[in-house]
Amino acid sequence: MTAAVLKRGAKPPKAAQNRPTRVSGAQKITRQQLGIGGAVLLAIAIAVMVAVGVPQRIWNGFVEWTAAQGWEVRHVELTGAREQERLAIYAAVLNGPSNAMLATDLDDVRDRLRALPWLADASVQRRLPDTLVIEVKERKPVALWQYHQRLAAIDITGKVLTRERLERWNDLPILVGAGANARVRDALELIAATPLGRDVNAAVFVGGRRWDLRFKSGETLALPDQPGQARAALATFAKLDGQGPERLLGGRFTRFDLRLPGRMIVAGPAVAETLAEAEKARRAAAQAQKI
Repeated sequence: MTAAVLKRGAKPPKAAQNRPTRVSGAQKITRQQLGIGGAVLLAIAIAVMVAVGVPQRIWNGFVEWTAAQGWEVRHVELTGAREQERLAIYAAVLNGPSNAMLATDLDDVRDRLRALPWLADASVQRRLPDTLVIEVKERKPVALWQYHQRLAAIDITGKVLTRERLERWNDLPILVGAGANARVRDALELIAATPLGRDVNAAVFVGGRRWDLRFKSGETLALPDQPGQARAALATFAKLDGQGPERLLGGRFTRFDLRLPGRMIVAGPAVAETLAEAEKARRAAAQAQKI
């Protein structure tokens, strides 16, 4: 075994020079690390407070305090309501969990108002400290819908508005049958596309696919299934009705069927009379041949 001896002032070997110097004790914590740790602890504390509902309880207490100071819904300014009952509107506005002004959810109020039969839309605004300003837009009746022997006023979407005091809308067309209300736009467009629209009393939805038109003079016109064909058939009928000395409408017939392209099948007193005259002529011709 050998040993190396260093002389005074001599340099240590390279291996000894490159060895890392050991530092005894823990390293110092920097300010940045302290800041990160504090932020983490604060985040944890906030999460715990939220979990146990501390912020919500603080907010609820503040809202109750403001309500006690007069920030509570005590007045409702309403415009635009004509058909919808005002009491129903007020009940919908004040149907929330609290009447405190700051706790009133304007979107919820608007949704409750739009659920009322007559209201198509509504705007709701706060006027602090104690007033809600509400403007409503009402639906417009465009037809009367008859189903199961009951009449109702409906709007362009087919929504039932009311079954009361319908005499106010006696001039509106009548739609008859299951599902006719859902096709109200189609029926009105069909009626409006012909000069005979003023003569139409009702449109009957047949089989969930096509329309029969009933005229005020009592006749029924059966139209094809497809909307385009129905419009074309109605235009043809209107043209035929306007030709000649006598109209098709007026009591001589009871039913016209235009469901087959290029053909019109008719029924009514005029048909019976025509057949009787034809039979009379046939018999007269047969008698003449015998002579």
